[in-house]
Amino acid sequence: MHYFYILKCRDKSLYSGVAKDLEKREAVHNSGKGSKYVWAHGGGKIIYSEKFKTIGKALRREAEVKKFSRREKLGLIKLAKRKK
Repeated sequence: MHYFYILKCRDKSLYSGVAKDLEKREAVHNSGKGSKYVWAHGGGKIIYSEKFKTIGKALRREAEVKKFSRREKLGLIKLAKRKK
């Protein structure tokens, strides 16, 4: 399985990515060895994810969501929390 995720940085900015293992990816981001963006914004926590069978589908979703405004991304996260 592959995941699309949104990570909330310590400065409240949002970062989108794709990973096979969310816990491991979050740890890598917080160790300073993940993306330069997350490192520069103080690390963070994955607050949203979607599961996909293929990396291609996860990457397509990432590209789609990266075009969203911050407000739209927060709406997606809020909607997911309501469904839980």
